[in-house]
Amino acid sequence: MSDTMLLLGGHIYSPGNPDATAMAVTDGTIAWVGTDPVGRALHPEAEIVDLRGAFVAPAFVDSHVHATSSGLLLNGLDLTGCASLTEFLHALRDYVAENPGRLVWGHGWDESWWPEQRPPTRAEIDEAARGAPVYLSRVDVHSALVSTALVERAPLARGAEGWDEEGPLTRVAHHHARSAARESLSPAQRREAQAAFLRHAAAQGIASVHECAGPDISGADDLADLLGLSAQGGVPEVVGYWGELGALDTARELGVRGLGGDLFVDGALGSRTAALREPYSDAPGTSGVLYLDADAIAEHLVDCTRNGIQAGFHVIGDAGVAEVGEGFRRAAEVLGTPALAGGGHRLEHLEMIDGELAAELAGYGVTASVQPCFDAAWGGTSRMYASRLGPERGARLNPFSELASQGVVLAFGSDAPVTRVGPWEAIRAAVHHRTEGFGISPRAAFNAHTRGGWRAAGVVDGLTGTLVPGAPATYAVWSVDELVPAGQDSRVRRWSTDPRSGVPALPDVSPEARLPRCLRTVLRGETIHRRDRGDED
Repeated sequence: MSDTMLLLGGHIYSPGNPDATAMAVTDGTIAWVGTDPVGRALHPEAEIVDLRGAFVAPAFVDSHVHATSSGLLLNGLDLTGCASLTEFLHALRDYVAENPGRLVWGHGWDESWWPEQRPPTRAEIDEAARGAPVYLSRVDVHSALVSTALVERAPLARGAEGWDEEGPLTRVAHHHARSAARESLSPAQRREAQAAFLRHAAAQGIASVHECAGPDISGADDLADLLGLSAQGGVPEVVGYWGELGALDTARELGVRGLGGDLFVDGALGSRTAALREPYSDAPGTSGVLYLDADAIAEHLVDCTRNGIQAGFHVIGDAGVAEVGEGFRRAAEVLGTPALAGGGHRLEHLEMIDGELAAELAGYGVTASVQPCFDAAWGGTSRMYASRLGPERGARLNPFSELASQGVVLAFGSDAPVTRVGPWEAIRAAVHHRTEGFGISPRAAFNAHTRGGWRAAGVVDGLTGTLVPGAPATYAVWSVDELVPAGQDSRVRRWSTDPRSGVPALPDVSPEARLPRCLRTVLRGETIHRRDRGDED
């Protein structure tokens, strides 16, 4: 039997070959791309896979996830749909009643769109929890509601920065509470959550995820377990990041790609902890919090660059972004710009940035790991960004077109569980940005969620993330309603929609279109997800 598999009768998304209908895979590598008759002639002994008109494209990369907490949400208390404080408390009571004696780990509440415009008090949490330890992270995961029973397991939270006797915990107090909740999980619960998340990611056409771990996020044991699970195969590849300063030994022990991910320069807008140059519009007494200054940022960049490891930072607010810019300047003075740029360092979120600083960061070789669904959820002139920052400031976040035009490499992700894993939803959000002129073309968005993700992790071989001969056979098969030219709007040059340009078509991501449904996900020739076509709806 031949060791070659020949996919026929589909639509293959391959650069320079927009009419491709077939693809041959040998030993986990793409051997050939072209049309059905030629494929049959070249590979007469191959195993045939009839695509039946399906769309085959490079598999997605999610460049920012938190696997365990996302997996817990799949089977835990999902509060993302709660539309009011009353509904929230009912959901908590019901979950406690159905799961007596267990830690309640929940996520996703967002009081900014509740009619009550406030989160519950600790007394309300305790009444609904009936004595159970409760940890309920806000949608941005930078604050959490906790029960008294959990506080008793986290005595250091009391009096720490961010402590509140009645309301959500933020900053250091939140980190203590989260650690206590995490330590209350059994190893079996953790592994079950991780496996559930990776299976779910594969079902969305994702072949690789970047786990953004750290001492305040998930713990070294959690990351080690996740990397071990990935190494066993059958699931998406996990690229690990550890967010801690001065942790080169830890990075080597864990085998992570970099010291970054959620290494916090600042917090989040929803919890009013993102560092701003001007105060929050709905809380004039605060401008957020800056966890790292330019000196600490520069020192981390220098240490990582000299030791051949990728550095990265979580940064959202404009004051935080400015501090990062200064940190890069100081690091460049020590290392020289070419050496610093060669480190391939990355920034997570990067929501409040102007063109001048974007161009400077591009010169330092920075990759922006961004989350388009943030804008879909909170952008524009009437949602959370506008309420926190005012309509004018709030409508100028996540300027994807500005970042791309200045040469910053974009890598798309979900920050799951902050937003759900859904690559086509992210592409739609990036194309149809809530602020006019801030979006990018479908082709650029697709590249950011495929090739951009590999590049963010240091894979720059020019092949990975594409379907061309010699590339790893990492792809997804999709049921689609319609394929359309990759550029449909005035921001895209006409050559890209001309058949002579060799730009293949993509699925329709307009707001009214039904998005593709994943039939199969393949990682270097190994199928990690498969669904019968009859189950796609």
